[in-house]
Amino acid sequence: MANEAPRKKRETAEEKLLRLTEIERGLWDEGFSIAGIDEVGRGPLAGPVVTACVSIPRDRLVPGVDDSKKLSEKRREALYPLLLEAADYAETCFLGPEVIDEINILNATKRAMETCAANFRGVFLIDAVQGLKLPGEARPLIHGDALSYMIGAASIVAKVARDRYMVEQDAKYPMYGFARNKGYGTAEHIAALRQYGPCPLHRRSFIGGILGHE
Repeated sequence: MANEAPRKKRETAEEKLLRLTEIERGLWDEGFSIAGIDEVGRGPLAGPVVTACVSIPRDRLVPGVDDSKKLSEKRREALYPLLLEAADYAETCFLGPEVIDEINILNATKRAMETCAANFRGVFLIDAVQGLKLPGEARPLIHGDALSYMIGAASIVAKVARDRYMVEQDAKYPMYGFARNKGYGTAEHIAALRQYGPCPLHRRSFIGGILGHE
């Protein structure tokens, strides 16, 4: 039909890689070493917040990287070992519910980001979080995991590491369905929390309203 809007051309893998490395290529051209930092697990009712700091050299980029939320679990799992093999720096940090309850989730996230980045020197591309004490220049980017290859790689590493941990914890606390919900507040998880009460993985500062107390 004459009035039909033209179909949007699908982005090729090469075009996607060029788009996601636009920021990195500019920094590489200036001679900087670059790492991406991202977090997973700020919102769940249970489990740790996990951060990753990842640096992959320009000549060892792994195709298929994107914001971890845009990738299937199968795709993330396939990319995870490839990213670790290609990286010249890849560190994760887990901070558990006791720390989150003590200093709040934002401060716990910042502490975890600083910890996993402590031994890298260069420019840090970070998904949104500001005010970090890092051993190099920090460049926070809004929606950075969808704009930066390095942040996308860090988001995949953090996501897979946390998901695997929550699956392991499901064997210890099967009533909450951690293998399925990863600690997020699904209807199944909330119903189990009300029936069985909290386990050591639950964030007390997150569940007071669900259990009917502050």
